[in-house]
Amino acid sequence: MTEERRKYPRTEIDQPAYVSSGGSVMSCTVRNISAEGAAIDVENPAFVPAHFRLVMASDSSVHECSVAWIQKNRIGLTFTAPPQARRHPRADK
Repeated sequence: MTEERRKYPRTEIDQPAYVSSGGSVMSCTVRNISAEGAAIDVENPAFVPAHFRLVMASDSSVHECSVAWIQKNRIGLTFTAPPQARRHPRADK
């Protein structure tokens, strides 16, 4: 059995999100999330930078992330800053 090293329990979810870095955006699926990090599935992990913003499609919240590990198409993330609520640019129209 694997020793649990996480400080916070992960919540299993299946939500669309986006990897955002340097003006490029790639869709992904968040598989689980906690206060400290998440695991996402992407089509091609080679295109995911070491540091990026994870933008949740449901509420546009933004998490600053760094890659902790990669296994096939799943990437483990560590959140490097508290999440930010992000207003959609078209929300005022």
